[in-house]
Order: sequence, then structure tokens, then C-alpha cells
Amino acid sequence: MTTRHPERKPESDNAPPRVAAVIIGRNEGARLVACLASVVPLVVRTVYVDSGSTDDSVGEARRAGAEVIELDLSRPFTAARARNAGLAALRTGPQVDLVQFIDGDCRLDPGWIGHALTFLARTPRAVAVCGRLHEVDVKASIYNRLCDWEWDTPVGRTDACGGIAMMRREGLAEVGGFREDLIAGEEPDLCQRLIARGGEVWRLDADMGFHDAAIYRFGQWWRRNVRAGHAFAEVGRLHPNLYPAARRRMVFWGLGLPLAAVAGALWFPPAVLAVGALYAASAGRSTLRFRRRGFAPAQAAKAGALLTLSKFCNLQGAVLYLLRRLRGEASRIIEYK
Repeated sequence: MTTRHPERKPESDNAPPRVAAVIIGRNEGARLVACLASVVPLVVRTVYVDSGSTDDSVGEARRAGAEVIELDLSRPFTAARARNAGLAALRTGPQVDLVQFIDGDCRLDPGWIGHALTFLARTPRAVAVCGRLHEVDVKASIYNRLCDWEWDTPVGRTDACGGIAMMRREGLAEVGGFREDLIAGEEPDLCQRLIARGGEVWRLDADMGFHDAAIYRFGQWWRRNVRAGHAFAEVGRLHPNLYPAARRRMVFWGLGLPLAAVAGALWFPPAVLAVGALYAASAGRSTLRFRRRGFAPAQAAKAGALLTLSKFCNLQGAVLYLLRRLRGEASRIIEYK
């Protein structure tokens, strides 16, 4: 039977809530400096968790006034493990009510904290809120532009948020924080567990921050989508209601149609042309969608082709997860930078 926590009183009835920030990163360089400058002045505590940086990230964080935790790299690194380490640090010292999670390659919008606090004060069942995350340089590559499109999710109550979000520390404690064995998709998993305890997750119509994906090469983009497919499979096993359409698409476009093309080549050659026409139609439909979102014609065509191709990357990630699971192997982080 699902356990539900009692409805909380709005913070406006009590003392003003205290917000801490947990920043995670590795070798982010100037991006981390910008992140710290955008976060430290807005919160009462900042914890930076470093995962084996070889640059001056640790020094920069200390100079900015952040508390620094350096992870022991004898254990596999995951973003979930780093965020949990930051949460653990907040158990001691000045009490905080809310935690703003942010990655070291992001900057926080100066108005975001205020927007989030106002919403949480009037929505006591909300345990996690996020806003619009923008890509820093959408003109640098089509891959960055696709990231910006990906961040623009529907406003309102939702099933999950990303790693840049504000959450109630009490709610995080109730569910035990992030699952450290997940190499991707740890945020949707956490959100599902928060929702199962009666909480709500919201995406607000407010600017939250700026992300620097720094994806300039096809190989980076491919690995990022392999990681997404790994998350679709692994988190989908834990929460079947999450990403069912994404899993169906990657199986149909990444596996079903190629098998049909191979079978057609052997027994019914016209089927190969039909399969090719389906891929062309898919890319064309996506191209029209990107044109409606303001993409220039050439960019829209590239984005449409990449979105169709991404199903193969996703399938590779899902197969990688399934093979590792069958072998009893722990998942290893998939990096694209």
C-alpha cells in the first residue's frame, strides 16, 4: 500500500525557507566558474561535489565560497552518487529546507530562485520544480540546437524533471535520495518515487538557467543518445509507465524496420524501397516540426534526419544495458564530453 506524507503547510505561514545548492562537476573549467558566480549569491549554502577533476575546479569552488567534497574515485562515478554526497553534507551545519541541484556546466537564471520559492509556497504538495533550461550557444552546432529543443518541455504538472531542479529536502530524505547505480535517468526515477509518496513535480513557465552542452562533433551526439537509450531501458524497467513511447520508437525504427529491410532484400526486394520511404517520411515529418519551431530550412532538415537516426543510438544504449544486466555487470557511465 502506498504511503503518503501529510500535506505540508505553505512556507509562507512559517519562517522563510532556506535554500542550499548542490553543484556537481568534473573538469568544467570556465563553465564551473560561471556556474558558481550565478549560484553562490542566491543561496545560503553551496556544496560543490567534484568527481576527479584534473583542472582547478576544486580551487575555483573554494575561492567562490563553496563547501567542497572530492569523491573517492575507487568507486564508479555517477551523477546520482555525486548529488547524494552533496545532500549528505547538508545534514550537518545550518539547516536548509530546499535544495537547488545544478550541474557545473550550467548557470542559474537570477530570477529562478524567487519564482521557485513563490510556487512552492503556494503549492505545498509540490516536492520538485524545474523551469526552462536554455542552451548557451545554439548557433555553435546543430547538436546544441537540438539540446535546446529538448529542454523545452511542456509547462505544468509532470512525471519527471531533469538534474537542474529545486527540491524539498524533507521529500528527498523520505525516499532516500537518488539511486546511485543508475548512470542516467536517476532524476525521473527519483521523481517517480516522490510522486508515489504523494508529492508533485512541476515544470514552471519561468527561465531557470543556461546549459553548455558543448557538443560539436557527431560522435559526441551519438554517445549522448546512446546514454538516453540506456536510461529508457533501465528506468523503464523500474517504472514501466515512463518512456513507453520512446521504447516503442527505438524498437520499431532501430530494429523492426531494419529487419524488415533485410528480409525484403532476401525475399521481396520492393520491401526495401518501402522501408526507405518510411525513414524518409519520418525525417520529413520531423523536419516540418522543427520548421514550425523556428529552425531555418537547412537546420530543420539536419535536425529531422538526426532525430530519425537517434533511434539507432537509443537502441544501442538499450541493448548495452540488457547485455550488462544479463552478464550481471554494473553499468558504467557513458560520457560525451
